[in-house]
Amino acid sequence: MTLAAVAAAAGVSVATASRALSGRGDLAPATRRRVLAAARSLGYARDPAAGGRPPGSARLVDLVLGWYHNAYSDEVTAGARSAAAEAGYDLVLTEERDAPDDDWPMRIRRRGSAGVVLGLISPTASQLTALTDAAIPVVLMDPQSENSRGLASVRTTDRDGGFAAALHLAERGATRFAIVLGSPPYRYGRARNAGFREALRLARPGADLVALQVSWNAAAAREAAVPLLRGLRAGERLGVFACTDEMAAGVYAAAAATGHRIPDDVLVVGFDDLRGARWLTPPLTTVRQPIREMAAAAVAALADAAAGAALPASPILLPTRLIERGST
Repeated sequence: MTLAAVAAAAGVSVATASRALSGRGDLAPATRRRVLAAARSLGYARDPAAGGRPPGSARLVDLVLGWYHNAYSDEVTAGARSAAAEAGYDLVLTEERDAPDDDWPMRIRRRGSAGVVLGLISPTASQLTALTDAAIPVVLMDPQSENSRGLASVRTTDRDGGFAAALHLAERGATRFAIVLGSPPYRYGRARNAGFREALRLARPGADLVALQVSWNAAAAREAAVPLLRGLRAGERLGVFACTDEMAAGVYAAAAATGHRIPDDVLVVGFDDLRGARWLTPPLTTVRQPIREMAAAAVAALADAAAGAALPASPILLPTRLIERGST
């Protein structure tokens, strides 16, 4: 199969097809995708290093996130940067935009990165193909679904964290329970929910449990929790597990709006242990997931792969830990 055949199938010149396949040149993303699709359908094989840097030659690791400049991404970046420096690599921050013209995989190919950490995003099949065709390894950090497409991944013990939250609320004297779940229901949210429910069945069989399904933010959690707290009867203590610290902050706001006190009337446990958790009043009891360590483990796996080791076939699991503070 020839480059000319690929160009003809994609309706472009041979020069344009060459630039698209090598990751060079300023091409429209749609054109590049069309050429890559034609090459795959025709079985055209090309040296991924042709016309550009071989993978890993630039001593770079790319961290791809959907957003930066928040507490979660700051923790991820700090962990990834430290691990990259220790392995002798520089870290490149790449932001994925939810737009059809976002060609971040091709930019990574042009840089000759040694590997890519994808955090909290679900790459498309074409995005992954652009990387794997260039022999650039990928590690998923906290994948949103169970189907990781055979890629290496790093995650935390979400189910164990939810289990610990339920036991703690039961031990602290909650008489009713609520769980604030994120929507869409990503893999880690489902696991936290399952662990919480399992522990509650063991610790308090038949206990009253209300599930609130909200967007993954504080404002949505507050709006959903206000009616629940308004219905709280005298003498009851509501134990709330929020699947993120941000949603737990929304429960705090709902308690303030309805005249309830934390932890006297409402006990709250979050999940993440981001820096804002200890700044709430009272400080938030939360399930700590080792975000920095997870990012570092993902980068270390890529550095090992660049040195010739195989990426782990099973997910790398780092443990959660309940951090007790004033909210319980």
